[in-house]
Amino acid sequence: MRSHRRPRLLAAFLLTPLTAGCFASGGGDSGGSGGKGGDGDRLRVALAFPPAENLSPYGADATLLSRLGVTEGLTGLDANGSAAPALAESWRRDGEKVWEFTLRDATFQDGSEVTPAAVADSLGQATRAKPAPAALAGVSLSAKAGSGERVVRVTTDEPDPVLPLRLSSPSLAILSAKAYKGGRTDAAGTATGPFELTKVNGATSASLDRFDDYWGGRAQASGIDARFIADGTARANALRTGELDIAEAVPVAQAASLDEGARRDTATTRTTSLLFNASSGTFKDAGLRAAARGAVDTSVFAKDVYEGYGDAGAGIYGPAVTWAEGKRSAPVGRAKATEPGGDDVVRLATYDNRPELPEAAQVVKQQLEKAGFTVKLTVREYSRLEADALDGKFDAFVLARNTLLDTGDPVAVLASDYTCDGGFNIAQLCDEDVDRAVADAEKIADTAERQDAAMAAEARILGSDAVVPLVHQRIITGVADSVQGVILDPYERALVGTGTRR
Repeated sequence: MRSHRRPRLLAAFLLTPLTAGCFASGGGDSGGSGGKGGDGDRLRVALAFPPAENLSPYGADATLLSRLGVTEGLTGLDANGSAAPALAESWRRDGEKVWEFTLRDATFQDGSEVTPAAVADSLGQATRAKPAPAALAGVSLSAKAGSGERVVRVTTDEPDPVLPLRLSSPSLAILSAKAYKGGRTDAAGTATGPFELTKVNGATSASLDRFDDYWGGRAQASGIDARFIADGTARANALRTGELDIAEAVPVAQAASLDEGARRDTATTRTTSLLFNASSGTFKDAGLRAAARGAVDTSVFAKDVYEGYGDAGAGIYGPAVTWAEGKRSAPVGRAKATEPGGDDVVRLATYDNRPELPEAAQVVKQQLEKAGFTVKLTVREYSRLEADALDGKFDAFVLARNTLLDTGDPVAVLASDYTCDGGFNIAQLCDEDVDRAVADAEKIADTAERQDAAMAAEARILGSDAVVPLVHQRIITGVADSVQGVILDPYERALVGTGTRR
């Protein structure tokens, strides 16, 4: 029984505290205050996904807030996937269940001070949110002011060796006390980032002004005018005609319509995979999973479907997870392939929020049919598919999944997606060897050893043939010639920062 399953609307495909200095920028200086453009023009930015939860910081909309430079947490992620200072300038572990975080001198956008008590209250609010933020799945924690003037003590019910990574999640952003009044959590004017949310027009647009007292320095743009444009062609057209300065997630089919200098492609931690239902239907049979995996030629997806804006699927973690390739080992425990029969019908599904996925699913359908399977393809908007997918109503599912979005911990996605009690286990995999390997990895605190254990668990998961990685996606960001300092974040958590300017 998967007792911890809960819907996480849009979590699988959204793009995503502000660690601008850690990643490549779209040209020019990516950080700091002052200098040329200190009073620069407002940025016109288009995001691909409209708010789904009234810009709540706890769900899928958390990444919209972090990408626009509104929110940040105690920690961020550096280029190597390790926890980096954000609102906390340092931290230390005090025993197995307690961590102490030392805060930097910072101010909320409403003028109040970022104090240990305020941080403890904000984390407490997150633990009580319904549904709970994905980063807290399976974790219970409490926070209080520590003995030092700027110290916060965070205590977990069970040892959590990656708590600093967990607290980097956009869904655990720190907000002031004013954010929690009125029955909803409101990030407008209560966050700590370089840009303050001042106006929201439903799911259409939002306005942000520069927060001049930002601890990381005064942003070089005076504000942001954000539009939420779901249609990728429309985003590309608006950039090309000069209506936008930045357009995120340009579809590969539209890339050629932009000048070469206006395209920035970035390797990301997002992998598009084919998931097989390992608990019911056709692919409950491990031999048929092996046959289907063998029928899928993954080389065509990066080359043809993604038109070169991707890397051939190598594993659950792709090349943007820089440490993974040197630690990867061969899959363990694969079954012998079974010849499919005429009654082996495959109910394949995917969603159209990402325009490349239906095409990828069509290629999968053709390849499986060539191998002797009968395939029925369903394509819907993601929110109309997720519940059925989590309930195991499909035999196969093409999914684009950011492996490090929720926590930055490589083990967390394995626990969520491939264990018996995983909350996002579309593959319906329940294998005691996989569960044991993931549980062993979860206990390890040392970063390198935890990575080794994650790769050992990956080998077990791939050996189950419940997942076939198809392509490691590169995200195309459209950037006008006049714009510098766009943050090209492989974790998809940041887009604009203090150094982003026209």
